[in-house]
Amino acid sequence: MEQSICRLENFISLTRKGEKVDLTITLNKQIFTRKFDPYTMGDSEDEIDMYMLSADYLFVVAGETKEVTKYYVSGIEGESLVATKDNISIANERLKMDYDRLKKAKIVFLEKFWD
Repeated sequence: MEQSICRLENFISLTRKGEKVDLTITLNKQIFTRKFDPYTMGDSEDEIDMYMLSADYLFVVAGETKEVTKYYVSGIEGESLVATKDNISIANERLKMDYDRLKKAKIVFLEKFWD
């Protein structure tokens, strides 16, 4: 497998060429600290905890494994419950679009969603 294969579309193309592609998906919530609020001008010492929802796609083709990470949404830790639910909804809808593309290519996997 080529090193440059790093997008979902690359694996979709491989299946269209007749390659067997196995897939496992892991969903993640990563927390990181940003040194300032992205929506206001603040001191460089100001910090805010943020999160990113991402998915790790682990593909196996011809015995070789390749991981692709996609980021779906980011938010601020401690934001309102409504904002968090909206972000999860957005991430899940984006995930569904990728799942549809993978299913149309006949790649079999277990669908997972954030809740």
